[in-house]
Amino acid sequence: MQENSSKDTNSRVTGVRKVRVSSERAGQRIDNFLRNELPGVPKGRVYRLLRRGEVRVNGGRVRAEYKLQEGDEVRVPPARVSTGTPAPPERLAAEMLDRVIYEDKRLLVIDKPTGAAVHGGSGISHGVIELLRHARPDLNDLALVHRIDRETSGCLVMAKRRSALRELHERFREGKVEKNYLALVVGDWQYGEQLIDVPLLVQNRKGGERHVIVSDKGKEARTRVSLSRTYGIYSLLQCAPATGRTHQIRVHLHHAGHPIAGDDRYGDEEANKAAKQLGLKRLFLHAQSIAFADDSGNELHFTAPLADDLERFLTVGVIEAQRRKKSL
Repeated sequence: MQENSSKDTNSRVTGVRKVRVSSERAGQRIDNFLRNELPGVPKGRVYRLLRRGEVRVNGGRVRAEYKLQEGDEVRVPPARVSTGTPAPPERLAAEMLDRVIYEDKRLLVIDKPTGAAVHGGSGISHGVIELLRHARPDLNDLALVHRIDRETSGCLVMAKRRSALRELHERFREGKVEKNYLALVVGDWQYGEQLIDVPLLVQNRKGGERHVIVSDKGKEARTRVSLSRTYGIYSLLQCAPATGRTHQIRVHLHHAGHPIAGDDRYGDEEANKAAKQLGLKRLFLHAQSIAFADDSGNELHFTAPLADDLERFLTVGVIEAQRRKKSL
């Protein structure tokens, strides 16, 4: 069916389409499949299309959690879709490409800088995915294996093939991925090695902002924490999350009485103000390493050095904070 042009130059109205699911896309949830087929359509609209039966798989209705199989025929209904945002600045795309620390035919790993969202949306035009796709058109199918917060720097793994994405998602579900973070927290950590095992519940504030609290109504969440170095007024911790809940490390450390320095959502306001005066401009949380087995059973281990701004705060800001405390 012919596609009608919209008055909005950044969108167009599509007609009904029937899409055959390839082997590479098999295993994907139908809601995620539709969000790829209908770019720019709000998530709520996608779920309404499913509930109303406007989306059909092999002629029948399906729920949002239905996992597609190779050969399935999907009826994609008419919708106003995005024709894409303006191209990102070449400089930003090139800089993101320079941060690649590993690549093979199935995977790509980068040392994500702080301030970069993993993907566009919610007012963000270009995230890591969009920048890399722009820099390398051959990466059009690039997909996130996992996520890290916008403020967090460090290792981020992406899949270049749908089959690799499915395999790694399975490893995450089975707990066969080892992740390690460095976090500088407020106060002198006295607990040695500890497993923080408290459930977390995601709440939505006004404007769709997500906020996480400790609650028996939440999902299980476990983080193993050990001391790397103490600075008296601060402690540098190694954090290994065994689960992957939203803001997990940040909320767990706040619950333990040691919020992360620079955390403007779960942190200590006065401590953050003092740290900012000493040069810490953001959350001190860094995804230091990630390890998992590849499709042949070989262990892959990736590391990202501590970001320059965080390293500088450890060598300059923390020492100055200690000096000021002693002079009081």
